[in-house]
Amino acid sequence: MAIKWSRREVLAAVTTCLSRADAVTEGYSTVNVRPEPDGMLVLFRWRRDPNLYAIAVEYPTAPRSPWTGLPVHSAYEWAADVAGRLSEELATGLVRRARRTVRGGYVLLDPRDAPDVNPPGYSISLVPPHPTEPGSWLAKAGLDVTIPRQLSAGSRLTCWLQAYGYNERRMTVVGQAAASWENEERTTVRLDLVQVLPGFPPEVCHALVRLAVFEAAEAGALRVVTEIDDAALAELGFRPALGDGLVLHTDIQRPAQSK
Repeated sequence: MAIKWSRREVLAAVTTCLSRADAVTEGYSTVNVRPEPDGMLVLFRWRRDPNLYAIAVEYPTAPRSPWTGLPVHSAYEWAADVAGRLSEELATGLVRRARRTVRGGYVLLDPRDAPDVNPPGYSISLVPPHPTEPGSWLAKAGLDVTIPRQLSAGSRLTCWLQAYGYNERRMTVVGQAAASWENEERTTVRLDLVQVLPGFPPEVCHALVRLAVFEAAEAGALRVVTEIDDAALAELGFRPALGDGLVLHTDIQRPAQSK
């Protein structure tokens, strides 16, 4: 069945739906909905991340929801389901897992066939707060939790991540990472610790660092610095800093530089 709405109506409906403060999810804000030859480009901000992101939305070719596939009866109903689908994508880590193409002024996200942010067989999450002994289960597994506990006690902790491996239906602690605020302005984050237990693949270390960088960017950090000496960090975008250590700018459109 052919649709009865013009592309102009669809564009206006999507713009209206996505411009509402509560249209998508917490941390999301629409910057613009731009018409393209075959669809629309939704430009948005995500949390406090310094990057401007975009996702392509194709014009409808049938009166069916782009989210559920069920029939819809108006351009506005179709647009509301664009918002619903985007909400679901963001809730499942769209910004972190999507393939990225850097363009002039924004980063285009492509969720199709995007790899999982976690290595196969492993899961990474934030260490939950604990009133007396944060990360005690990590310490029992053989990880050194001294640094993240000190950072937490000093209210400097940006994130503390834990990595688990799945083996015969059991979860086993395999690694951790911690990062902290480097300055009072909270524009720089220091990657203080990345630790993976012996016998586990380097992909776990890479994933811990990548997710620590995402956490820093989404908290508003403009750069991540570290003294950790690991050649793999160069693959993740870290470059030598002036003086010592490594630096990675979270605004991925910023030209590579050392300061």
